[in-house]
Amino acid sequence: MARVLTALVVLAMVLGGVAVWAVRQSFPQLDGEVRLPGLHAKVTVLRDRYGIPQIYADDPGDLFKAQGYVHAQDRFWEMDFRRKTTAGRLSELFGPSTLAVDKVVRTLGWRRVAEREVALLDPRTRQALEDYAAGVNAWMSAHQGFADRSLEYAVLKLTNRAYTPEPWTPADSLAWLKAMAWDLRSNMSSELERAIDAAVLPGDRVRQLFPPYPYDRHQPIVTAGSVHDGTFTTGTGTTARASTEAGTLRKTSVTGVPGKAPVTGVAAGMGAAPASTGVLRDVSRALGAVPSLLGTSGADPAGIGSNSWVVGGAHTATGKPLLANDPHLGPRIPSIWYQAGLHCRVRSAACPYDVVGYTFSGLPGVVIGHNDRVAWGFTNLGPDVTDLYLERTKGDTYEFKGQWLPLETRTEEIKIAGRPSQKLTVRSTRHGPIVSGVLGDANDAIPGSAAHAGETPGAMASPGTAGKPGGSEPAAAGASAGGRQGLEVALRWTALDPGRTADALLLLDTASDFQQFRKAASFFEAPAQNMIYADVDGNIGYQAPGRIPLRPASAGAGRGDRTSDKSAAPPAPQGGERSETVEPGQWPSRGWTGDEEWTGFIPFDELPMAYNPPEGFIATANNAAIGPSYSRFLTSDWSYGYRSQRIVDRIKQAMAGGEITAGTMRDIQMDSVNGLAPVLVPYLLRAPGAAPEAGELLKGWDFTQGRDSAPAAYFNAVWRHLLQRTFDDELPEGGRAGGGDRWYEVVRPLLDKPGDRWWDDVRTKGKIETRDDILAAATADASKELRQKLGDSPRDWRWGDLHTLELTNETFGTSGIGPIEWLFNRGPLRLAGGKDAVDATGWDTTEGYEVNWVPSMRMIVDLGDLDRSRWSNLTGASGHAFHTNYADQAPLWADGATTPMRQTEPAVRKDTANTLTLLP
Repeated sequence: MARVLTALVVLAMVLGGVAVWAVRQSFPQLDGEVRLPGLHAKVTVLRDRYGIPQIYADDPGDLFKAQGYVHAQDRFWEMDFRRKTTAGRLSELFGPSTLAVDKVVRTLGWRRVAEREVALLDPRTRQALEDYAAGVNAWMSAHQGFADRSLEYAVLKLTNRAYTPEPWTPADSLAWLKAMAWDLRSNMSSELERAIDAAVLPGDRVRQLFPPYPYDRHQPIVTAGSVHDGTFTTGTGTTARASTEAGTLRKTSVTGVPGKAPVTGVAAGMGAAPASTGVLRDVSRALGAVPSLLGTSGADPAGIGSNSWVVGGAHTATGKPLLANDPHLGPRIPSIWYQAGLHCRVRSAACPYDVVGYTFSGLPGVVIGHNDRVAWGFTNLGPDVTDLYLERTKGDTYEFKGQWLPLETRTEEIKIAGRPSQKLTVRSTRHGPIVSGVLGDANDAIPGSAAHAGETPGAMASPGTAGKPGGSEPAAAGASAGGRQGLEVALRWTALDPGRTADALLLLDTASDFQQFRKAASFFEAPAQNMIYADVDGNIGYQAPGRIPLRPASAGAGRGDRTSDKSAAPPAPQGGERSETVEPGQWPSRGWTGDEEWTGFIPFDELPMAYNPPEGFIATANNAAIGPSYSRFLTSDWSYGYRSQRIVDRIKQAMAGGEITAGTMRDIQMDSVNGLAPVLVPYLLRAPGAAPEAGELLKGWDFTQGRDSAPAAYFNAVWRHLLQRTFDDELPEGGRAGGGDRWYEVVRPLLDKPGDRWWDDVRTKGKIETRDDILAAATADASKELRQKLGDSPRDWRWGDLHTLELTNETFGTSGIGPIEWLFNRGPLRLAGGKDAVDATGWDTTEGYEVNWVPSMRMIVDLGDLDRSRWSNLTGASGHAFHTNYADQAPLWADGATTPMRQTEPAVRKDTANTLTLLP
């Protein structure tokens, strides 16, 4: 027995040693010297104790080669996974389990568009992409084995020994921008949800679920200004004339290339699916299957956004601006962001880079950050850049202006690890890819949208499984096999036209003033962002960019030149006439009429901007960019402004109380006040029959949502049960209340209507519930749930015990195999905040209290002394599990702490922990 035990111990030690070797084998070399073929001179990489690299080179080519090499050192698995995702080739890695995802991405054609974009870019941008790729490939050449690359490759080898990564290309980098645009694609989900709701509810009740933006309570980003003679003029008289190449392109055509006809689905990517009364339901469901490389899958897209604000030097302690930014994206490990600095040793026109900030592994340059003169930040603008078109199809044709035109098709071959390849037939109309077979929600919404369009969905062909997640390959005729007429759904989306967003990123990195910043913004086409600005001279500014479609008035009131902000029009009865009072962008369009075509794009010079506004600050948080008098239509599906108004209020309070510091900015970032609680809590306290915990915990509560708050735990549980009791009895799957600020605006007016029919539970017989019945029941439901989860002492309940974050690896972290998930995942973290607090830790009331999106990073830039700037990342610099820098920033991030964001070389060297020299 002793010998057996000894043998087992020795075996365990050997296996443990092998495991440790496999884990550590891929850790990057951080000190000493490494040969990097193709360099012109040596490059120095200085890292601080968090593993954040600052790269110093003599020319841009060496700088971007080194950035590609360093990205690959820390994050190559992430990069390889992303490019396989954006190319629709995940099944080459993981086999048939990811086939549905590949079908969706091949249908959309992200990679095809990226390949076409390369030729459109400025030669300097193309060269940067080539140099970056050379650096990545140099690392790949030096690290050939599975274990040499990362632990993920060692795990993959267990099931897929044949896989070998191929060389990196510029299109691999550009395709990542398509994934960004997809995750931040604005209102398509809301458009689908309206149509899904309209299938089961009359129009007046659908309107209640999508209330207008509360301009009277929540101010827009730009508070004054209008378009005159083709130029946006601010309230201070500043004009937006840019006269840029990009602005000219957007004035001339809808393709981004002057003189060419609109891009058809063949160029943009196409799809195949049968028509059915559930066609839009399928589109909605498959939205969840589309890869979300920003981590927004499963989250409410309306809540995915960010915070950013800038305060002018007249109100700061240093006399120079302060700028804060925290983009809200999905949580994962490693983090979406990679912190880095890119520095030319001697700045010149030939080598202009001296920039620090947040990068994306796989993409050259810095995305958000500052150089030695200007700083910038992003939040999602969320314009209406997608339209779903209902298409009448018959056989291999579709109707347009009374003619039956041939569908354009292509065949995609999808390789599958361990299986034979599959062929996918992709189909499109002039509007873009047919997505109703591969994007889930659209099939659910077809009855409501068809009625809204005056169609009778019952005329459609019977459903099949073509293109559906897990479904079989379609017949060639798709939805209208045998010549039967049906309805299908095509997607028109600006990001499926080739663009020049990559040019914008490198122009931002080298901008030195507001005009150069705006020139960079003019190329930022998709995803359109609210871009805030500050410089060392004391100026602050804002620019809304993007390719935002112009639509004719016949497509609905205001779709081109908007003069009012009307509510969503109700759908006509099935087979009835379509309403002519349509809120722009809120319903699928009628593809066969020709009356709802895009006619161009809003010229860049007409988009909202601000420069040194009289308020002395600018705040953006996905709220309305400008008031309803603005003459161009951007969207009607803004975030409802609870976060933005809280930021505005906090800034004004701080300005009234004295000078604002970086500490003030940090405190605002961590503000956890629930914007609805001051309205809802008094009703809960007055409700007859409310659970005793309501009075015990909510009376005197300050409405903050700290992780150790008992009132926050109880209130959020009440809110969840209130929404379920009020809406689940009538809303279909795909239209349930997720709990964000739209639902704040839905419930707010209902509180003053105790007999509104939403309060009645239609599932109960012989009883009509009122507001007070539902409020009391929700308090009781919450008390029961929290006693079961957190114990019988309400004062000991803690919001952070419910509101937890699991840092999950985006591949093997969801494998379903416990030991493998243990290798890669970290957490849980107990968090404060809430879905529409400034400290925006999102959760979905339909699923639970767990966090599903977060401030993915936090940055505060001090333009008075850039070395005093602060930053943090959600996890860490390294993508290697068990590396010191894999998750070392996570505890800091959870506490709202930050680390120094150094700019100057002396400050960087003072913090240096590792020095690597790259040699030619």
